[in-house]
Amino acid sequence: MRRRVALGFACLAPLTWTGARAGGQIEEPLADSVRSALSSAIANEAPPEPVFATTEDRLSYLRWLGAMSPRLARRKIDWQERKEFLQTVWYESKRAGLDTALVLGLIQVESAFRKFAVSSVGARGYMQVMPFWSRLIGDGDPAKLFHLRTNLRFGCVILRHYLDRERGDLFMALGRYNGSRGQAAYPNAVLAAARQWRFVDATPPQGSDPALRAGS
Repeated sequence: MRRRVALGFACLAPLTWTGARAGGQIEEPLADSVRSALSSAIANEAPPEPVFATTEDRLSYLRWLGAMSPRLARRKIDWQERKEFLQTVWYESKRAGLDTALVLGLIQVESAFRKFAVSSVGARGYMQVMPFWSRLIGDGDPAKLFHLRTNLRFGCVILRHYLDRERGDLFMALGRYNGSRGQAAYPNAVLAAARQWRFVDATPPQGSDPALRAGS
């Protein structure tokens, strides 16, 4: 079946690509909410500061950050750069209602975590955003798509837009993002890469019963 992710594909997926893959997003009319989400990224380029409702939420985020940082260290040696990147991925993926592992997997496939990656058709940055998006909602300056927060905001909002258009079908939404809708290679590659970025927070909420945690 075309929508079934091939379990054996993980060993075939080129998870260390250095080339930029995407550039297949198609120019189309946008809902006002999508335009607003993209425009705000251009207006505010500062790294986002996560706000947490509880101390436990903040600690959970810090555990995630602590788990992701070593996995990314080979690609981003500088700690401050790595922290700002992961912080922005976390913020923008949560804002768009996306799984952070999925977004990291997509970035790995699209740009191999290269900030200034450019595809053969001109798609730019970490999430390989096509230049026409900046024309649709900004001043048309494609150089802004290399900015960390702008690129991740655009990429996450665009993927969310495609998910909504495909009524939650991740396979089809990923294909639309890449311009290969209905073909298995790209969704399989992203999902295989995403498995490397999974995080299970094993620390239980404060005040929970150890006996219940053990299942007894």
